Amino acid sequence: MTNRLESETSPYLIQHAENPVDWFPWGDEALERAEAEDKPIFLSIGYSACHWCHVMERESFEDPKTAELMNRDFINIKVDREERPDLDSIYMESVMTMTGHGGWPMSVFLTPKRVPFFGGTYFPPEPRYRMPSFREVLTMVADAFRDRRGHIERTSERLLAALQSDDTQRAGDISPALLASAQASLASGYDDLNGGWGGAPKFPQPMAIEFLLRRYVRTGDNSALSMATSTLEKMARGGIYDHLGGGFHRYAVDAIWLVPHFEKMLYDNSQLARAYLKAWQVTGEPLFRQVVEETLDYVIDEMTNPDGGFYSTLDADSEGEEGKYYVWDRSEVREVLGADAETLIVAYDVSENGNFEGRSILNRPLDTDVVAHLLDMEASELEERLAASKKALLERRAQRIRPGLDDKVLTSWNGLMLAAFADAARALDNPAYLTAARENARFILSELRTPEGRLLRTWKDGRASLNGYLEDYSYLLEGLLALYQATFEPEWFAAAREIADVMIERFADPQGGFFDTSDDHERLITRPKNVQDNATPSGGAMAATALFRLTGLTGEGRYAEAAAGGMKQVSGIAGKHPTAFGQWLNAMDYYLGDPLEVAVIGDPKSGDTRELLDVVFEGFRPGVVAAAGEESDISPVPLLSRRPRIDGKATAYVCRNFVCNLPVTSADDLRSQL
Repeated sequence: MTNRLESETSPYLIQHAENPVDWFPWGDEALERAEAEDKPIFLSIGYSACHWCHVMERESFEDPKTAELMNRDFINIKVDREERPDLDSIYMESVMTMTGHGGWPMSVFLTPKRVPFFGGTYFPPEPRYRMPSFREVLTMVADAFRDRRGHIERTSERLLAALQSDDTQRAGDISPALLASAQASLASGYDDLNGGWGGAPKFPQPMAIEFLLRRYVRTGDNSALSMATSTLEKMARGGIYDHLGGGFHRYAVDAIWLVPHFEKMLYDNSQLARAYLKAWQVTGEPLFRQVVEETLDYVIDEMTNPDGGFYSTLDADSEGEEGKYYVWDRSEVREVLGADAETLIVAYDVSENGNFEGRSILNRPLDTDVVAHLLDMEASELEERLAASKKALLERRAQRIRPGLDDKVLTSWNGLMLAAFADAARALDNPAYLTAARENARFILSELRTPEGRLLRTWKDGRASLNGYLEDYSYLLEGLLALYQATFEPEWFAAAREIADVMIERFADPQGGFFDTSDDHERLITRPKNVQDNATPSGGAMAATALFRLTGLTGEGRYAEAAAGGMKQVSGIAGKHPTAFGQWLNAMDYYLGDPLEVAVIGDPKSGDTRELLDVVFEGFRPGVVAAAGEESDISPVPLLSRRPRIDGKATAYVCRNFVCNLPVTSADDLRSQL
């Protein structure tokens, strides 16, 4: 027997299709039935790679007695947070208001009018961890809804008022002092020993790392560079990084980056690939380039569908055990590698007792020179041996049962990864990455955009669905602009501008910034406007970032005005909480950094034009936006219009706010202007 989830596109929802719970997807049928039967709604929100979501399903949602209580007393709705970030945002805020903490699985009880009145996260099947059992919670809530309805309605009214209150007006001055304050805040919370910020669990902070790299480029402050590069090195050496297959796990459960929560998310790997790429551009450190290439190669090999869309996640679990796919016994390493085993055992910390539940997570705690000395060999020989050994272990690992794959394609996360591939293709001159970027852009624009130019949220097995959110528009806008600057093909600029125009028309808040949902979106109990960056940038922060770049390419002030409106609303708090507003800080850095627009007139594929473009993009230039193409009175990219070649040569114009220096034709002259 299956419930109503069997026809959904979300792998997470489909996983629950055979539960004895009478699950509904979020929609009119469930909501109208709750009102008609005057029953409370049990809303369960999670995602496919969520370990504790799977645990609660096994313990409670697959249990017939628990399902009987749920079906008798509630209308039960299951939501994939990755498909419906609006519902996740609204109801997570309510759970945090009620309990002081949040997480997934999210378990929240609503009135028939969809207003929350009680909630939490994971509930066990029996009382433990100082928590009641889930069955006790169900009975308590059902009794309260029946016998103390007035109390529940008063509670829900207070929660609704809190959800609808506007607390995003944190305006202040956007000034260099704000950026200096943010850097000081990052320094005060920095872990000097292990890199990163905070203790266990420890999360990557790619937006904050980019901000520190920007600070170094702007100011020359070596402390900013040290915080960024030390953190990147510690993560790349730690168990949070997959040393065999490439790519990063979600976060570390400890403070030293050793033991990860093993799920792999597309959004983490896209942002971290860009952070490592920028760090390589600044420092030339080979490790950083290696991480970029291994991460993007992993995405091509394991996270890309045949049509060019990028999949969402790999699960943390395989065979019911978290991390089983990734960890090693010393005996198995010796079996696979034979005489070369000891080299890898020393280099990658494979101990007899292991570092994770009796087995070993591969990590590189010692420098290459130290390991080479211990093993009495040259560093170059060590790395050659390790490369061969890692290849052999990867081949053995491929024979294991793989973690579950969430193969839905999300527009927003694809936009982030599109930007990573486009930037890497340009900086590393890698044709495979450019192919991946082009194919992805074509896939998203053909499969997840309507004839009217509206974006859809999710795609799976040929079906695209759900109205797009602000992050879908702003992340894709960022990706398309990156692809334009990697190719200078006008089609990507045109698509980016169309996306930006729809975004402003449908999402802009007249008071400044952007709502998370469009003006014709499903009416919810509140219209969310989440300005805080979390694991992914806030939609508004990425909108500001991309719109400033679009301003440079078009000269249209309306894009900059839309970007600045949201930025001003968070400027009073961003400097105090930089890890929660990292993308906003990057947008502010661009805004305050006297950005340059560079127009290069000539065939982007010709030698003399490429010579100029190589100068434009050498190193990390965070305040430069560039266009290239043949001279034209009316170019598809306004920055290029009415700019002639000089003496028939490829010519560069360096401008600020469309006021340009004298044109130059030599690489040295261009470099001096930049």
